[in-house]
Amino acid sequence: MTNRLAEAQSLYLCKHALNPIDWWPWCDEALAVARVQNKPIFLSIGYSSCHWCTVMEGEAFSDVAIAEYMNANFLPIKVDREERPDLDSIYMQALQMMSGQGGWPLNVFLSPEDLVPFYAGTYFPLEARYGRPGFLQVLQALRRYYDTEKEDLRQRKALIIESLLTSAVLQDGTISESEDHELLRQGWETSTGIITPSQQGNSFPMIPYGELALRGTRFNFASRHDSKQVCTQRGLDLALGGIYDHVGGGFHRYTVDHTWTVPHFEKMLYDNGQILEYLANLWSAGVEAAPFARAVAGTVLWLKREMTAPEGYFYAACDADSFINATAVEPEEGTFYVWSYDELEQLLTPVELTELQQQFTVTPNGNFEGKNVLQRGHPGQLSTTLEISLSKLFTARYGIAPESLETFPPARNNQEAKTVNWPGRIPSVTDTKMIVAWNSLMISGLARAAGVFQQPSYLELAAQAANFILNHQFVNGRLYRLNYAGQPAVLAQSEDYAFFIKALLDLHACDPNQKQWLEKAIAIQEEFNEFLWSIELGGYFNTSSDASQDLIVRERSYADNATPSANGVAIANLVRLALLSDNLHYLDLAEQGLKAFRSIMHRAPQACPSLFTALDWYRNSTLVRSTSEQINSLNPKYLPTAVFTVVSDLPEGSIGLVCQGLKCLAPAESVEQLWQQVQQSQNRG
Repeated sequence: MTNRLAEAQSLYLCKHALNPIDWWPWCDEALAVARVQNKPIFLSIGYSSCHWCTVMEGEAFSDVAIAEYMNANFLPIKVDREERPDLDSIYMQALQMMSGQGGWPLNVFLSPEDLVPFYAGTYFPLEARYGRPGFLQVLQALRRYYDTEKEDLRQRKALIIESLLTSAVLQDGTISESEDHELLRQGWETSTGIITPSQQGNSFPMIPYGELALRGTRFNFASRHDSKQVCTQRGLDLALGGIYDHVGGGFHRYTVDHTWTVPHFEKMLYDNGQILEYLANLWSAGVEAAPFARAVAGTVLWLKREMTAPEGYFYAACDADSFINATAVEPEEGTFYVWSYDELEQLLTPVELTELQQQFTVTPNGNFEGKNVLQRGHPGQLSTTLEISLSKLFTARYGIAPESLETFPPARNNQEAKTVNWPGRIPSVTDTKMIVAWNSLMISGLARAAGVFQQPSYLELAAQAANFILNHQFVNGRLYRLNYAGQPAVLAQSEDYAFFIKALLDLHACDPNQKQWLEKAIAIQEEFNEFLWSIELGGYFNTSSDASQDLIVRERSYADNATPSANGVAIANLVRLALLSDNLHYLDLAEQGLKAFRSIMHRAPQACPSLFTALDWYRNSTLVRSTSEQINSLNPKYLPTAVFTVVSDLPEGSIGLVCQGLKCLAPAESVEQLWQQVQQSQNRG
C-alpha cells in the first residue's frame, strides 16, 4: 500500500511511497494537521542520489514498529532538497548550530505551531550502532521531551530562532579601495589554502574556491602558497583521480580519501558543469595538460550520451548505487563503474593489461571492496593501446562500442533498471528532472569550454539547453525552477536566477554577435530584482516575496557549498550587466550587495569565495569594444573580469577600445597594444 508520496513527481519522494510511514509532502494541509493534532513535525530532507538517504529509506523508514510509533506521535514530512533548497538551507543551518556538522539525510524535529526546530540529526540507524542510538529510541525520547519539558523546549527554540534571525541580518560595511585590495588578498589566500592538497579526509571538487584561487594568480600577492601550482594540482587530481570516470566520462561527487582514489559514485550535473569551466579556465591560463582536454571531451560525450533529454535540457543526477543483476534485492554502491581483476584479465590481452597496470591503479586485490576503481598515476597523453583498452571496458560496461553509442537511455527508477534488457551492465538510476540552476552551471561550463577549446558543438549543446529554459520555464511571466516531463514546477529561487543569468552572459561572451542572450539576461535580471532583491538589507533573498510564507526566516545565502553562492554570482552578474548595457543602476546594486556582505567577508573568508570573485569583478571589471575577429582571438585567453562587445564604429586607425570600470583608455592601434591594455586592466589592484 502506498502513502501520499505516490502522487509526487520527485524521484526522491517517490522512493518513499511504499514506506509504512504515513508521509506527507511539505504543504499547508500537513502543517495545519500537525497544529490541530498537536504533533511535533518530523521533517526529513534528502535527495535521490544520496547514498545514506537510500540506506535510511531501506532501514528505519521501512520498519513497521518505527512507522507505527512515528504515525501515532509525529507528523512525518518528506522534502526533496533539490525542489526546496530554501527549506533545506534553513534547517541545515539549524542542524549545524546544534551539532557543529551537517549532511544528508537531514532529519529535523519541529514544533507544529511555529515550525522552529528543537532537535536535528543526519542518519539514524535502525538499531543502535556506529555510536548512534537506534531511531525508535530517538523518537521515543523526543516525544517524551516535547510533552514533559515545555519550559526547556521554549528556551531551546528561542535560542535557535534568535540565532537564525541574527545570521539572516548581517552588518554591512563601506567599500574602500585600499581596504578592498587587502580584503581580496585575504580571500584569495584563504581559498588557495583550502584547496592545497591535504593528507586526510574526503576530497571534494570545491570549484568556487579553485576559481578564486586561479583568479588570484594574476596578482602579485605575497603568499606562502604557490597558487598556480596549487590550482594546477587541483585540476590534475580531478582529471587523473578516481573521481573521474576514465571509461565513460563525467565526474563523481567526491572521493572518500585524500588521495582522490575511491569516489562516492553518484554523478551530479552541478559538479560536472563547474569542473568543465574550471578545467577550461586552467587551460586558458596556460596550463595545457593533456588530461584536462581528455576529461573535458569525455565529460561532454557522457553528457550528450546519458544526461541530455530529447528536448535539449540536462538531467539532474545519476545514483551511486546500481544492481549487479536483475535478481538482486538491493543496489550496491559503485557496481556500474568498478572492475574485478578477473574481468580485466578476460577483457584485455596480457600486453593491454600490463600497460593498464603501469598507468592506472589496478591490482588483483583492488582498491574498493575487492574491485578496482581506475585512477591514473601519471599525466600526459594516453597511448593508443590504453585508449583501445578503455574502449573495450566501455563496451563491456554498456554492451555497445563507444563509437556506435550516441545515446544511452536513462533508467528512471529501480524497477526500470531491473526489468529493461540492458545490453551491458545494469546502469544506475538517473534523476531525469530539469533544474534551472544546475542546467545553468552546465551551460556556463560548456560555453567556456567551447571558447577555450574552439568546439562549436559544445556551444550548440549549451544553447539548446538555454533555449529550453527560455521556452518552457516561464509561466505567466515568472521563471520556474523545475521541469518534470514537460511540466514546470516550483517558482525559481535565487540560485536559479543568478546561475541562469550568468549562463546567458557566458553564452554572449562566447559569441558577442548573438545579442539575444544579453537581451534575455537583462529581462530576467529585472524579474530577479523585483521579486528577490532586499531593499532594506541589500543582496538577494533565497525565495521570492510571494513564495516565502512557509519559512521561519527569509535568508540571503552567501556561503558557497558544492555550488557557488547565489549572491556571489548575482553581484558579479550585476557588474557584467553594467558594462554591457551602460546601465549604472546595476553597478549601484552591486555596490549595495558587496556592502551587505562585507562583514562576513572580513569575518569568515573561508565561507564565501564567490563573494570575493564578485569583488574582483567590481574592482577590475574590463570592457573590450572591438571587432569580431579581435574578440575571437581574445576569447580563449584567461581574462576573468573582461566582457566583450562587437562594434563597427571604432576611432580611425584603432582596432579596439578598452574601458576600465567608468573610464576608457586611449584607442588601441595594434594587436600588441590591445593585449597589453586588456592585461593591465585585469590587474588594476
